[in-house]
Amino acid sequence: MAQARVVKSSVQHNGEAWIGNKKNALGAMDSMKVFKTTWGWMGVATTSRGVATVVLPKRSRRAVEKELSHTAGPPNSEARRHLQMAQAALLRYLAGDSQALGLALDLPDSSSFRLKVWRTLQTIPYGRVRSYGWVARKLGQPRAARAVGAACGANPLPLVVPCHRVVAGDGSLGGFSGGLPVKKRLLRLEGILPSHPPTPGAPGRAPSR
Repeated sequence: MAQARVVKSSVQHNGEAWIGNKKNALGAMDSMKVFKTTWGWMGVATTSRGVATVVLPKRSRRAVEKELSHTAGPPNSEARRHLQMAQAALLRYLAGDSQALGLALDLPDSSSFRLKVWRTLQTIPYGRVRSYGWVARKLGQPRAARAVGAACGANPLPLVVPCHRVVAGDGSLGGFSGGLPVKKRLLRLEGILPSHPPTPGAPGRAPSR
């Protein structure tokens, strides 16, 4: 028997893109969304327990659609509520109007180490940075700085789980899944990096090691 082919589609609704199967795209509106911000297009997926995926700002809607993991749960009122709250909170944060996102999360199944890293990242306050080594030591594994970096790169909830606040021990930016230009802009938004290039030789703000 031939298998039915599932066709992915992007449905436009009120100027925003909702992703889902062609058959149930309208239902998927309750748990997965691509929307425009002043920084570019973003994507969010939710379940009844909270936010499951965040795609960082990109130049095109199509780029976000391509990256957005299909981790949304079945459409329901709770998923829809988390989706609305996530979009509003992210828009406020990127506009510089809010320092706390305050969102419920639904972290994916992963290794216990990665889950511990992601939970530790949530303790780093707005406007502060910590080093990969600092996170490793907080976990009682001082030699695991490289593994911390890998966990940051695998973070499915950037901004909400603020991996952009983790930098190298020497104060350099380290890596970032969304690209270093976005990381720099986020750190400028939070006042960690100056809005304009510093005077040569002027000291920067060092991370907690």
